[in-house]
Formats: sequence, C-alpha cells, structure tokens
Amino acid sequence: MEIKEEGTSEEGQHFLPAAQANDTGDSQFTSIQKTPNEPQLEFILACKDLVAPVRDRKLNTLVQISVIHPSEQSLTRYSSTEIVEGTRDPLFLTGVTFPSEYPIYEETKIKLTVYDVKDKSHDTKTPIIMPVLKMKKLVSENVRTSVLPEHKDPPPEVGRSFLGYASFKVGELLKSKEQLLALSLRTSDGGKVVGTIEVSVVKMGEIEDGEADHITTDVQGQKCALVCECTAPESVSGKDNLPFLNAVLKNPVCKLYRFPTSDNKWMRIREQMSESILSFHIPKELISLHIKEDLCRNQELKELGELSPHWDNLRKNVLTHCDQMVNMYQDILTELSKETGSSFKSSSSKGEKTLEFVPINLHLQRMHVHSPHLKDALYDVITVGAPAAHFQGFKNGGLRKLLHRFETERRNTGYQFIYYSPENTAKAKEVLSNINQLQPLIATHADLLLNSASQHSPDSLKNSLKMLSEKTELFVHAFKDQLVRSALLALYTARPGGILKKLPSPKSSTEESSPRDQPSPMKRQDSIPHHSDYDEEEWDRVWANVGKSLNCIIAMVDKLIERDAVSEGSGGSQDGEKDSSLADSITSHPREDWYEQLYPLILTLKDCMGDVVNRAKQSLTFVLLQELAYSLPQCLMLTLRRDIVFSQALAGLVCGFIIKLQTSLHDPSFLQQLHTVGLIVQYEGLLSTYSDEIGMLEDMAVGISDLKKVAFKIIEAKSNDVLPVITGRREHYVVEVKLPARMFESLPLQIKEGQLLYVYPVLFNVGINEQQTLAERFGDVSLQESINQENFELLKEYYKIFMEKMPPDYISHFQEQNDLKGLLENLHQNIQAKKRKNVEIMWLAATICRKLNGIRFTCCKSAKDRTSMSVTLEQCSILRDEHQLHKDFFIRALDCMRREGCRIENVLKNIKCRKYAFNMLQLMAFPKYYRPPEGTYGKADT
Repeated sequence: MEIKEEGTSEEGQHFLPAAQANDTGDSQFTSIQKTPNEPQLEFILACKDLVAPVRDRKLNTLVQISVIHPSEQSLTRYSSTEIVEGTRDPLFLTGVTFPSEYPIYEETKIKLTVYDVKDKSHDTKTPIIMPVLKMKKLVSENVRTSVLPEHKDPPPEVGRSFLGYASFKVGELLKSKEQLLALSLRTSDGGKVVGTIEVSVVKMGEIEDGEADHITTDVQGQKCALVCECTAPESVSGKDNLPFLNAVLKNPVCKLYRFPTSDNKWMRIREQMSESILSFHIPKELISLHIKEDLCRNQELKELGELSPHWDNLRKNVLTHCDQMVNMYQDILTELSKETGSSFKSSSSKGEKTLEFVPINLHLQRMHVHSPHLKDALYDVITVGAPAAHFQGFKNGGLRKLLHRFETERRNTGYQFIYYSPENTAKAKEVLSNINQLQPLIATHADLLLNSASQHSPDSLKNSLKMLSEKTELFVHAFKDQLVRSALLALYTARPGGILKKLPSPKSSTEESSPRDQPSPMKRQDSIPHHSDYDEEEWDRVWANVGKSLNCIIAMVDKLIERDAVSEGSGGSQDGEKDSSLADSITSHPREDWYEQLYPLILTLKDCMGDVVNRAKQSLTFVLLQELAYSLPQCLMLTLRRDIVFSQALAGLVCGFIIKLQTSLHDPSFLQQLHTVGLIVQYEGLLSTYSDEIGMLEDMAVGISDLKKVAFKIIEAKSNDVLPVITGRREHYVVEVKLPARMFESLPLQIKEGQLLYVYPVLFNVGINEQQTLAERFGDVSLQESINQENFELLKEYYKIFMEKMPPDYISHFQEQNDLKGLLENLHQNIQAKKRKNVEIMWLAATICRKLNGIRFTCCKSAKDRTSMSVTLEQCSILRDEHQLHKDFFIRALDCMRREGCRIENVLKNIKCRKYAFNMLQLMAFPKYYRPPEGTYGKADT
C-alpha cells in the first residue's frame, strides 16, 4: 500500500499549473490500458480515523468524487458514494466507475472530498453527472439525448459540512503496489490531517491475488475483506458480441457496488442503464409501413369500380379522411426523421404530438453480479413508460374501453352499411395481404419455369414446377373462405342497378334484406342474403380455373420429361415391340421446344389468376369500406391511437428481444426454446386504476396484447447496418433482426433457414400509489383484476406448451431446478385473493418469467419513479435470494441503489432534478419496500 501526502490548495478547488492545463489535444496524454467495452477504471473507497469537527459527534459521511481533466483547470463533479452513518471508519458500498467512452488518462486527477451529512433531506439537491459525451465532443444539444450540462463542484451544501479532501492522479493509482492508495485527508487550508481515505482498484471478473494484504473494516458490526476474493467467471455477456449490442444501446450510465455475502465475503455488482436508438428507429420503420399499407388501401378503394350513388358517396368520404390520415402520418415521419441520433424521449415530452409514436424513457436496466463461489450472472429488465396515447388524452378512456364501445355500437346500431365482425374484417385484410404477396411470387416462378424450359433442363424444370405448385396452391387455398362469396354478393348489390328482384327470407332474426326498389341504401345486416340474379357458381368456376390451369402445366411438364427420358434411352433399347409405340411418338417430336409447349399454359394460368385477383380484391376492399364507413373520423382516430400505442410497445419489445438474443446466443437450450416454443414477454405494470391512469392501463393492455401479431426472423447482416427492419401489415408484422456473420453461423439450422419466432406477451398490473388507495376504497379495481386473470391464463397456456414441446431430458432437469408448477399455483392464489396492493403478484410473475428465459419489462406512467423503486427492489431481492446477500445489508443495498445508482440518474436526465416525484403523504400509501430513502424525494415536475 502506498501512502501519499496531499499538498496545500484553496478550499473547494484544486488547479493544475497553467502550462500543463494549456496542453493542446488529448493525444499528448497517456491512455489507460483496458479491455474493449469494459469500464476503463473502477475503484472502491474506505475512510479510517476520521476526526469529527465536534467532540463525540457521530459522523454520517459521504465522499464526493470530482475529476480534473489534464487540459482543463476546473473541477467537474462526477459521482458520490452513499452516506455511511455513525462511524469514524466508513467503508463505502458504492464504488466509482469510468465507462469505456470516458476520456480519462493517467494524467487525469481525481479529487475526493469527504463530507459530514447532518440533514439527509438536502443531500440530493445538486445534480451529479457523468459528462462522458461532452468531454468527447459527442454531445447532441437535443434535450432528448440524456446529456446534461456540466456542473462545477459547488461549495458545501445546506445540511452537510466539509471534513477534508485528498487527490491523486490516475496513473499513480494504477502504478501503485497492489493498485491501492492510502491518502491523507486534509482540511481546506491543507494543514491539518483529519483522517485517511483508501482507494482500491476493482477488476471485476478477475481472481484477486491470494497473497494480497487484507484490510478488514467493521461495517455495522460485520467484518469484510476490503480486497474481494472472487472466482474466475464464465462469459455471461458474450463480450465478442458487444459491438453488435453497442449498435443498439447508447449513452450508458454505470455504477459499482460491493456488498457482503452471508459468509462475509464480498460480491461485486455493476449496474448499467442504457438508452436505445430503437426508441426512434422502430417508430419510423412502423410509420413508413403504415403509410405504404394505407396508400395501397386507398388505391384499392379508388379501383373498386363503379358504385351506386350511396356507396360512391361513402367511398369519397372515406377516401377524404384516409388521405388526411396518410398526410398526418407523413408529417409525423418527417418530424421524427429530423431527430437524427436521438435515442431517448424524456417523461416531460410524453404529451408532444410529434413524438407520440416514441416510447417514453426506454432503457435497458442491467445488473452484472460477480460473487464468490457462484458463476457471474446478468439480470436485465427493460424499463419504459406504459404504452399510451398521452397526446390523445384519456377523457373517454383508453383502447380497451374505446374498442369495446365502438364494436358494440357497430353491432347494435341500424345504419346504412353492412356489418362484418372484427374477425371477418381481419380475415379480409389477411386475404388481401396474401394476394398482394402471392400474385407476384407466382408470376416470378412461372417465368422461372419458362426459363428452365428454354434451357431444356429436366432437373431445373422439376424444381421450378415444385415452387410454382406450392405458391399456386397457397393462392387457391386463400379463397376457400366463405367471406369472399358473401363479399362478392354484397359488392354486386352495391353496383348501379344491383337490385334485389324479390325479398329473400331472412336467415336469422338479426338479418334484414334491402328494399326492393331502393338500390342505394342498405340497412345493417349480419350476412348477405341470396340474390336471385346473382350467379354464385360463376365465382366457383373462376376460382377453380386457377387450379385447373396448374394441373395442365403439371401434366405437360410430366409428359415433356417422360418423352425426353425415353428419347435418350431409345438408342440402346432391346425391347423391340415394347418401345415401338413410344418410338413412333418420339419421331413425331424429334426435339420438342419445351418453351413453346408451356408458354400458352403459363399465359392461361396468369389470366385466370388475374381474373380471381381482380374479383377478390374488389370484393374484400368493399368489406374494408364497411368498417371505415360506419363512423368517420372516429374509426380512423381509433386506428391512430392503436398505432401509437403499438409503436411504443413494439420499440420496447424489439429492444428486449435483441438484448435477450445477444446475451443467450451461446445457450443451446434457449435457442431451442426460441424456435420450438417462443419466448414469454412479461410486463409488470404499476399503474393505478384511478383517474387518467385507468385510460393508460386500458391503452397498455391492448398495446401489449397486440404484440401477439409480431413474429421475429433472424437474418445475416450483409453490411455494418445491423438495425432491424419491419415488414408486413397491421395484423401481422415480421421484425427482421440482423446478426453479424459470425454470430449468425452459431444459430440452429431452423433459425438460419428463416423460421419465424414468436413471443407470448403477458401483463400483470398492481397499483401501488396513493391513487390506488382511493380506487380500492372508493372506486373500481375490476379492470386490474380482469387483466391479471386473463393474463394468468395466457401464462399458464405458455407453460403448458413449453412442457409439451421442449425435449424430455431438458424438462426433467428443468423440473429438478425449478418448481414452476408451484409458483404458478401461488400466483393464481394471489390473483384470486383480491388483496389490496398485492405486490407479491409482481414478484411471482417476474420470478416465473426469469425461470422461463423470458424478457422482463417494468412500466409505470413515466418509468421514472415507481419503476425505479420496483427495479431496485427486484435487484436487491435477486442478490438476497440468488447470491447470498447478507440479510443485514438488504435495506442498505436498496438505499445505495436508490440514492446513488442508475435510477436517480434516470430521474435527473428526465426532469433535471435528483428527486423522485413523491411526497411524504404519498409514500405513506406505498408498500414498505417501495419507499425511497430520506432525502431522495420531493416535489418535482414529472
């Protein structure tokens, strides 16, 4: 250990000599050797023999860490430890970490200032920041990038008094014996020594030297070694894959802790919080897709053909509103495209119209644990504001209520339109999408077949025919649904002169026929009656012609290949009479032109297919017209709201999926689960069922449920661009995740061949604030109860599929390690109990999700305050249950993370204030372990 004496300086500041401060450029400074993508420097602190300013006073100390860059002359406040109470020998659990991006050199000077805190309620008043990007000149001045302005080291604050300070150069620490310094703490005039502060470098994931001296410090009666003894870890984060992950995650905030285990060893915890550029990338992808889909639909409405006056007026009205909606989406996309490089939307921006589609305060919250006798472990939670349409407002409720009301009114209100159920409308969209995908594919394969024919290649011809047959059969199958038949009849009656000659008998009590002499108006009806002049068999004939055309092509290809084979073998044949008839046939076709034989048949197939497409497209577009015609502009506003909420939910999901894939890429069981079963995605909601948050919860429930429409497909990246691409339509999206070649090659064959991978989203919500107290006593909590019960059934169904589809040997081992059945039963009992603020529901759901290799989300209104309480509680609970955190240190660990951890930095970047937005009265209504430590909360604008 090296003891350093600190020279004199002015109180509160320490300046470098002017000549040194004016050095030009960072290139003259000595960089720190580091592991790629790992923090450059991490150290922990402890004080000894502190002198109290007043005799017999028990000190409550913290250390403030400031940085003096070698090219600057002023201090920049960097971070702080937690407060350690009632001791002259404080050992701090909160360490100091400088991430890989931070411009720190051996010449960089670190100043450590020790304070005695008298009033904790004032302790978080001044922001503490990590100005990584500013010093690297990478700061975006956009308020949504999380980079805050620099703050100078202030004089002692109200509620704390200065004890002493010390400073050192980074190079001195790194070159010291055992990388351990003991520095004398001196008063402001640099004279009196008031104690010693020890600085020890931490190398997370490395074995400490067994011969190193150990300093034991009494921490609340517990003896723990200052130098940690940890076993060598296995790679838990796939360090080789980090460049891929860094393309998605931005602006990391890192914190370091050390906590004692139950056997008085040290565990080290690195906490990290990162933004994601997917916050803006996914909404832009999605809006572009919506614009393309809506423009296509509008064009199909225009190509619907001639309609009677009533339907034509409806169509014009619908097109006017639809065009306005497309223009709105284009304007939003234009505004979002201006946000180049943005990766963060603050909670204070949640009501901005141009940012409606962007998720609120989306972050990866990661905890990396390195503990003795156990493997290193990563625990990830995606934190994000509840997906909700804040700009639209919640006066009339959220999506769950609005969609139910809209559908009920459509079903029960007489109106001049034809009623189709939501299932039929969705089916119409699906068939239209299949048509648009399959028709060009069939045309391409037909052309490839002709190309094979022109080359006179039997093998190529067979392969081309196989592909053509498969796609054509899918095409024919798409029209088997009765919906197309009824839609054709409906469109027939909407044409000019499409009059019903006689009144048909209604098929049900809800079914009404149209008046005989009024061709235009049609009252609401649940299905289309038979029309005496309409030839239903005509559609059957047109539809069947596609299959017949394909059969003719198959027969011709078989004949051509058979003749070719006989022709090649006839020269050596000894069968005489047996081959005579075939020989006669061959002489009449000496070397057939296969192209000439197949071309007319291919032309017929394309003509028949075109006839089917034309009729089906028009009839199914007419079905979509009914949904739009019922209620304008309410229908389109509902679509807009659903798109907004879904966009926020999808951005979070894609972020979570990519991170989960990256961290589990070398886990064969996970990869098998991914393509065999799919992944559970568990959302923890902390919204109350009171006032506006009811509407937020109703939005959130629909947005998360809509994620069932999403499938993932992993493809090999062909360039450095690894950002995901979205294809599909509103009812069915495919997210293409790009992996670098080396990572892609490690995947199972099924995934590499493009198998679609599915997710199973579930939401469990428990309100915990004072508004939930009002809801439980004077309001209605049925929404929360319904959501939890419905999603429990979904979770149970996923577990059933998981147990059925995973291999028996895996299931056997899995059941030995995990009592999932018992956890599910416990969760069900807690949901049924209807206990007030039953947070055990969330703990159980989160545990089940982790044991099932799922993706974890935690959400509240802004993902800032309640979310911070929840994720820090989850992290400490994991340390206690999985890593043997000493039981006497649970609350202290919780306070460390909440006072000086990543989540208080999250509050700062959102509202520029280090205060959770709670007051004392509100916190009285919170469950005990969801209350922040004194001094970290107060009035703040959320």
